[in-house]
Amino acid sequence: MNLAFRDIRHTLGRFLLTCLGLSLLLGVVLSMIGIYRGLVDDALVLARSPGVDMWVVESGTRGPFAESSRIPGDIREAVARIHGVVAAGAVTYQSVEAQQANGKLRLYVVGYEQGRPGGPGNLVAGRPITRSHYEMIADQSTGLRLGERLRLGRDTFTVVGLTDGQVASGGDPVVYISLLDSQILQFELAPAAVRREQARGMSVGYTDTVNVVLARVSPRVPAEKVVDQVLRWKHLSAMTQAGQEDILIRSVVAKARKQIGLFTGILLVVSTVIIALIVYTMTMDKLREIATLKLIGAPDRTIIGLIVQQALAMGIIGFGTGALLISQFKDYFPRRVILEPQDGLLLGFIVIVVCVLASGLGVRLALKVDPATALGG
Repeated sequence: MNLAFRDIRHTLGRFLLTCLGLSLLLGVVLSMIGIYRGLVDDALVLARSPGVDMWVVESGTRGPFAESSRIPGDIREAVARIHGVVAAGAVTYQSVEAQQANGKLRLYVVGYEQGRPGGPGNLVAGRPITRSHYEMIADQSTGLRLGERLRLGRDTFTVVGLTDGQVASGGDPVVYISLLDSQILQFELAPAAVRREQARGMSVGYTDTVNVVLARVSPRVPAEKVVDQVLRWKHLSAMTQAGQEDILIRSVVAKARKQIGLFTGILLVVSTVIIALIVYTMTMDKLREIATLKLIGAPDRTIIGLIVQQALAMGIIGFGTGALLISQFKDYFPRRVILEPQDGLLLGFIVIVVCVLASGLGVRLALKVDPATALGG
């Protein structure tokens, strides 16, 4: 006869409500881990999308995502002539807000040269950009559809292609336009500003400026060697793909990662305390039954098994229900939630350990019960 099962069946309603509350708490813990994974993946997806080996930026800066960088667009020709470079392309990055019928839409705009590094990965619908002006490729998370028109700055763009999973480190969906359009959007002054600068005697005109030059390096040439050649020019800075990813992780999203990690740790501690209190309360409600078991000669291991098995059942049911809820609703979160199997297994193991540790309070209380309590009035 399993005493834990019989006791759970006797108080089934209260036990299930307890498991439901615990499942919500453990679901939040799992979602925080998923948000952490999503945050890191979002920070790297835009840097990995071009599939390049080297980033060339303004001297003294650490890339277009960590700091502002402006370099002449014709630098790409000088980079392309370096031994080992097989392709180079100029790219711009900027955040904009566009007006939609449903309200404002915040976007991360990437300007690139067709046929050169810096463009989107595989399209899930539509076609690539073929014109120099007024065409756009948008990520599906923008909610834009093929053929839809969207105004950016003073120009209106038509969506000709769709990508999937292209977001900036801040979670904003990415759209791709031609380099010429992006330079106009980012660097060209509004007419009123042009008249003001001309009145001040300043020269105002179109300049070929970009944020970064991306380069693919031959597999036979180490990327670090090419980076060293660029650094000798003094007026430019360069880094490998691995260096750019390291900057993103250690600088751009470092505080957010630490914040989420701290909240996850706090939630695990809170879960431990809650499970311990629940087990302790459940043991308090069974003091007379435990005293009766002692009175009839039940060994301590039977009483310990009763408490530990209930704690484990509560933790496993709560974790399973919480994981199921999060897996069903993760797509409705504002930020991307990535649930890795190894994270779920690790959290499940932690929950089991927490349940065993948390049952210690109840076991300690049960072992101190005097058998004579069963004979009391």
